[in-house]
Amino acid sequence: MLEYRRLARNRRKLLALTGLTRQEFRTLLPAFVDAYRSRYEGNKTLAGRKRQRQVGGGRVGKLERAEQKLLFILVYTKAYPLQVVLGELFELSQASTNEWLQRLLPVLRDALRALGVMPERTGAHFARAERRKCESAEYIIDGTERRRQRPQKPAKQALHYSGKKKTHSDKNVLIVHTRSKRVGYLSPTYAGKTHDKKVAESEQIVYPRQASLHKDTGFQGYEPRVKYSYQPKKSREALT
Repeated sequence: MLEYRRLARNRRKLLALTGLTRQEFRTLLPAFVDAYRSRYEGNKTLAGRKRQRQVGGGRVGKLERAEQKLLFILVYTKAYPLQVVLGELFELSQASTNEWLQRLLPVLRDALRALGVMPERTGAHFARAERRKCESAEYIIDGTERRRQRPQKPAKQALHYSGKKKTHSDKNVLIVHTRSKRVGYLSPTYAGKTHDKKVAESEQIVYPRQASLHKDTGFQGYEPRVKYSYQPKKSREALT
């Protein structure tokens, strides 16, 4: 069974499984605990019914401790395993795994919002959200793809097939702050075949006036209203 106390001793494994360092995990944990308490009152069960026993009474669950709950949901969001696989890692049934995911995903979202690190999801609001951060406006925009199950319908198969990744995928566009590595914007999910430039243009992202934007050749021709726009040029060797 995956346990935080044991996993925390190996920083590489913790980072690989959760995407967070030990310090980042410890920073997130108090906000996660507060968000959990605000959603699930102490005098009620998780189903919303009035408790017949005090908190802590009865059988001790596999995710009793707060750090185990946070580890569970971070492993899911980082690795995105099948629920059966996730259940095996934490010694839970598939039904219990599904139930815990439904409980903890909103809690994690609330905690990230409380810490001010939740990415903006609306392109038109990106500049306004960034102004509240009081950071330098230096960004990198890029597309990211993740594998998905092969669709059954031929038309949907063609739509989600990514020639670049040679697999069926879903795509999002990210805007990351160059210094803090904070994800400032996350686009809605598009089919893997959709071009990066098309996604960015469709979302009509508004940047801060003094923004510097770094982009790769996947955004060739994408020229938003920013102060500086940087894009690497293809080498002569690549053109021949």
